[in-house]
Amino acid sequence: MNQSRLDHRELLRSLSLEQRKDLTRKSDWPGLAYLGLHVGLILLLGGLIVWKPPYWPVLLLPQGVLIVFLFTLLHETVHRTAFETLWLNKAVAWVCGFLILLPPAWFRYFHFEHHRHTQDPERDPELAAPKPDSLWRYLVHLSGLPVWRSHLATLLRNASGRCEDVFVPRERRSKLRREARTMLAVYALLLAGSLAFGTAALAYAWLLPLLLGQPFLRLYLLAEHGRCPEVANMLANSRTVFTNRIVRTLAWNMPYHAEHHAYPAVPFHRLPDFHAITQSHLRVTERGYLRFHAGYLAKRGGSARQDGLPDGVT
Repeated sequence: MNQSRLDHRELLRSLSLEQRKDLTRKSDWPGLAYLGLHVGLILLLGGLIVWKPPYWPVLLLPQGVLIVFLFTLLHETVHRTAFETLWLNKAVAWVCGFLILLPPAWFRYFHFEHHRHTQDPERDPELAAPKPDSLWRYLVHLSGLPVWRSHLATLLRNASGRCEDVFVPRERRSKLRREARTMLAVYALLLAGSLAFGTAALAYAWLLPLLLGQPFLRLYLLAEHGRCPEVANMLANSRTVFTNRIVRTLAWNMPYHAEHHAYPAVPFHRLPDFHAITQSHLRVTERGYLRFHAGYLAKRGGSARQDGLPDGVT
């Protein structure tokens, strides 16, 4: 291992005050530009699907990928880094969480616990369900069925006031109950409206694409920490994937995932700049998602070494 590499704490201590201020400066405009592109494409494809021109079913998959990758926007907004304006972060988080059936306030608590205990098998909530270690479990994982079951269970549990998640403060659980009940009420109103007007527009433009797009989000998310070492160094327990601009834009720059974990206060639009600082200290990287999954399948059932590098990464 290159001994000149710093861990994430040492790297942050090496930054000057001016660098920190520059890297963490928030702005509404980059987020609004990304939001306009992302939501604009969803509305365009959704309108075409409802209109049903020739060969319209081919639009269902790209529509689903666009909708399900609102998860990455939800992720940025729960960090309050997508926009400078607080209410804009909160409003966009609620809409994104609603569209992908993931309660945003609950997810904020879940995700911050993940950041505090990344790759700690005892305390990281993302590790409560083990990563797939066989071809069958890998395929089930990609199907999205486990995550849909988890999302629905969370919604119903929170709505009934039975949230017992250790990462949710007891005094905040009533807020999560209201959030879940509001989401379920709006879902019910949309269903009632669709039945009253005799239209399946929402099913074709939203729900069916969402199901079709989920495997692509599973493929993407598995690369963030899959087969990374169970160590405290954020530059080793998280993976940065080098990919093309389309994927980086779709995922709001989250392929720079080790950088994000090393310094979560850096807004998404500054992660490429922070990458320039961290790149020589990154322990786990991959050139493309196809390469990651080919390697993951080739070594399924194996375990990452605890020396800061997973098997096969140099």
